[in-house]
Formats: sequence, structure tokens, C-alpha cells
Amino acid sequence: MSAHSSDNGDKTGVAQQGAQQSERPLPGGAARKWRAGVLGATGLVGQRLVKLLAAHPWFELAEVAASERSSGKSYREAVRWHLDGPVPEGARGLIVKSLDPSLDCDFVFSALDSSVAGGAEEDFARSGYPVVSNSKNHRMDPDVPLLIPEVNAAHLDAIPTQQKNRGYDTGFIVTNPNCSTAGLVLVLKPLADAFGLEKVFAVTLQAVSGAGYPGVASMDIHANVIPFISGEEEKMESEPQKLLGKWDGARFLDAGLGLSAHCNRVPVLEGHLECISVSLKKIACLKEVREALRHFEVDAELASLPSAIRNPVVVLDGEDRPQPRRDVQAGNGMAAVVGRVRECPLLDIKLTLLSHNLVRGAAGAALLNAELLAARGFLHRRVQAEDEKQLREPVTR
Repeated sequence: MSAHSSDNGDKTGVAQQGAQQSERPLPGGAARKWRAGVLGATGLVGQRLVKLLAAHPWFELAEVAASERSSGKSYREAVRWHLDGPVPEGARGLIVKSLDPSLDCDFVFSALDSSVAGGAEEDFARSGYPVVSNSKNHRMDPDVPLLIPEVNAAHLDAIPTQQKNRGYDTGFIVTNPNCSTAGLVLVLKPLADAFGLEKVFAVTLQAVSGAGYPGVASMDIHANVIPFISGEEEKMESEPQKLLGKWDGARFLDAGLGLSAHCNRVPVLEGHLECISVSLKKIACLKEVREALRHFEVDAELASLPSAIRNPVVVLDGEDRPQPRRDVQAGNGMAAVVGRVRECPLLDIKLTLLSHNLVRGAAGAALLNAELLAARGFLHRRVQAEDEKQLREPVTR
């Protein structure tokens, strides 16, 4: 994709990424795909995960779980599908299970509502399942990695400490950040590396899909802006501290940034736009800032992951970009798109950024986290009780 425009090649890019994914060998010489379960599979983020898993080269969807009202139905019967295209063939006939940690899979994604996610995720981790969570409940726990692979992959070193602290065996919890935090921190990372950060001031214009379904009432959001999203500003002011901080072997150390956020809901379907001003520790001209963003590149390990893109920040030169309608699918929804980089009369620089709230900010982020866990050997094959029984039984000759 050109660094100057994300208008062209979206369909081609999707096709190319699909072809590239199908060619990605399983890491570590694995003989077969890992079996994934999705908790909260009928919600918007759960549906995105189901769709993304349909043709994944490393993972196959083996189980779906949701609330009691959906339990026992086929996924096709239980889900009110909101995405383009039909329900994936491999998911249609799966029977929706309850949130009991006895699923026949190797690990689980959690797209659960926060009202039930906390306890359910702990139950699964305690039962030996790696839990890759999109929910907010454990993000700021002192022993749980809050992960963006391009930003803080080293935070996975906290997993053994978490397992020791909580008495988990093979299970653990890893989370991805809030949807608006995800795009923000992906853009802040190359600036932090090149120049250092002191203060960040952010104003968000967040899509209605970020509120889930049915979300914000149409009479409230149509031709309107709502200047409040419950809990959002607190997440944006706390999560970057952990993401850009360090794991010292015993605890997470905050980045020590000055952060202030205003969060607004706007009548856009997909894509969170953010206008930010940043104070840098080192003096930098606008050209240096643009180049640091444009040349931000992941290492070979991350580039080998099926959902990763080598340059996760796309810089546009047009004075009226990025725009959700035109740019939200950049990098198949995994890029942060930056434009309007200019001097700030109050801080040092200001810019506009855009990210896909349901892909980079939710399902795609969780998928990338799981891929990194697989590549680093954190995911293992689970043997169900029935299989164990068969292994113990003597072979009749």
C-alpha cells in the first residue's frame, strides 16, 4: 500500500493477504492447526473473530460459547449476523456451548461482555486454557500482559509470574487494549522510540460500532455527537502507561506520561478518528516526525505472523485525510493511518490518526496476540478427559 493513499488496492490487498496467510507455515514444526474457542461468539467482536478464523492458516474454529439463551442452538440459529457475507460455513453447524471451562479446544478468545468476562476468563485460565481476551476486566491487573505485539511483545515475559501467582498450570490471561487506545499507542510507539514522549492530549471521534449491538439509540446519535462514552477516557489515560512501560521481572512499570483524553461518539459506522497533540523529549522537525512514523517497521518474528503487516503505521499526505469511509480498511484493518502532521502551538506536534475499532481495536488485535503466543510456544495441545481415558485403556488384541 502506498504511504500516500489507501484508496487503491483494498480488495487486492485483502486477496494478497489471504494468499500470503495460506502460505504461512505453522510455527515450531507444528503438525496441525490449534483449535480455538470463542467466548461471546454471538456479539459483534465475537462475529469478527469467527469470520477471521474461517480461513486462518494456524487456527481453526472448534468451539463457540455464549450466554445461556444461546446455549444448545447451532451457531447459525443463535447469531444475528451483522457482518458482510454469510456466516462462515465451518461455524454454522457448531453448537453454542455455555461458559463452562470444558470446551474441546486448545485455547479461547474472549469477546465477553465485561459483566461476565472477569470470572469466566479466570475459570478458563484456572482450568488450563490460555485466554486471549478483548474484555476490559483484566487489562490493568499487575500480572496480566496488556499486549500490542508491535509495541510491547516483551511483556509476555510476565506470563510465568502470573501462573505462579494464581496457581495456573498451562492456563493464563493475555489482553488487548481498548479500541481507541490501540490506534493511539501504535502511533505513539515510533515517536517514543525516536524522540521520547512527555505529554499527550487526545480528542476521539468514535464510531457507533464501538458500542456493540444494538449500541447507541438511533434517536440519540443520528445527526448528532455525544460528548461522553462511559469509562472510555479513563481507559485511554491509563492503558498507554502500561503498554509503553516495562516489565521488570516482577511488575509492570508505567511509562510516566502526562495523558488527557476527551472521548466522543459520532454517527460513523466503523473507524475511530483521533486528534492528538504530543510533547516530545527531543526536538524534532516535522519531516523527522513523518519519517519516524512512515518507517516504523516490525521485526522478522512479527512480520511472519499471519495477521501482521510490516509497516503498521500508514502516513497520508493529503490535507483532508485520514477519513473513516476511505481509509479504515488500510492494512486489512490492522494499520493505524496518520495524516495532518503539523506543529502544535501548545505542545510540539499534532496529527490525526484513524484505526479500525473492530479489527485493530478488537478482534484483529486478539488474533495477532494469539499468533504471537503460538509463535513463542505458549499455546499447547489440550487433551480432553475422554482422550486421556482412551490413552490409558490397554489396546485389545
